[in-house]
Amino acid sequence: MRPSFFHHLHPPTIPAAQARWRYTLGAGGTAIFLMLVLGVTGILEMFYYVPNPQDAALSVQTITYHVPFGGFVRNLHYWSAQLLLIVSAVHLLRVVFTAAYSHPRRFNYLLGLGLFVLAILLDFTGYILRWDSGICYPLVTGTNLIKTIPLIGNFLFRIAIGGGEACSTALIRFYTWHIFGITIAAVILMVWHAFRVRRDGGIAIPPPALRADNTRISRNELVRREVLAILVVGIILILMSTFLPAPIAPAMTDKPAVTENARAPWFFLWVQEMLKWGDSFIFGVLIPLGILAILALIPYVLPKPAGGDIGRWFPKSNRLAQIVVGVIALIVIALTFAMFIS
Repeated sequence: MRPSFFHHLHPPTIPAAQARWRYTLGAGGTAIFLMLVLGVTGILEMFYYVPNPQDAALSVQTITYHVPFGGFVRNLHYWSAQLLLIVSAVHLLRVVFTAAYSHPRRFNYLLGLGLFVLAILLDFTGYILRWDSGICYPLVTGTNLIKTIPLIGNFLFRIAIGGGEACSTALIRFYTWHIFGITIAAVILMVWHAFRVRRDGGIAIPPPALRADNTRISRNELVRREVLAILVVGIILILMSTFLPAPIAPAMTDKPAVTENARAPWFFLWVQEMLKWGDSFIFGVLIPLGILAILALIPYVLPKPAGGDIGRWFPKSNRLAQIVVGVIALIVIALTFAMFIS
């Protein structure tokens, strides 16, 4: 078969052992596919979405109930965003648990971590754009946490929402961040991340002398597997978008009230749970940033994995990194679940 442009995006061959689904989990390619779905569905929604406080929630209802296939497109956009966070987290765990962050891939690990953060911010800003009665608590809480940062908090607050009351004036600023600021940064990092995968030698594998299996597969076979994975993920997305509608609530009133049962979006529930413990800056800003810093420093401060362990699940030489990331993941999951059932 004559290679197409899509084929030429891939290396001519890759190691068979590291191309298996049980190694990659298909997370990297799935994340790219979900980003593409988000881009297409987001552009379609922009034709009807009105980014002003008086009409935003009504325009979301118009998209959902009156535009042909609008509800389906909105559901696709919503579920792609939720799955992207889960798939990105799985991809991060896979990279750590297979020692795939070692030199020369340390910088690309940071690029991937940055992409994960941008995906969370995209999900949060997109959540705010609903501008209904359910978004006031996370909007007020999230923006007020920025104010708690010493010295620069007020400055960052003005950059984030432009000043004024969050639930009355922040919409256009969040719309701009969502459509332009964060999206452009995410696209740049995504292209850079993919480029560095090729630049750093492709998928992480042991040096030639330490490989137990030197079998390789062609890019035609790799593309075939990727297309099959896209079809499976696409079917799951279609089923979810058909039977599980995206959340929608009444429009925000002129004087929105934060109720006792108000909740942050699911990916920030662990932070909301910690805010019950005490100081907002410590538990809402310092600890999350500390976790991010720990994750970023793993390739630089923890022992370097042995060459023969790269590309293997749970190797002994990077056990400390596995423990650190595993403990962080379990704490976040436990706090999220505790907040969810409270």
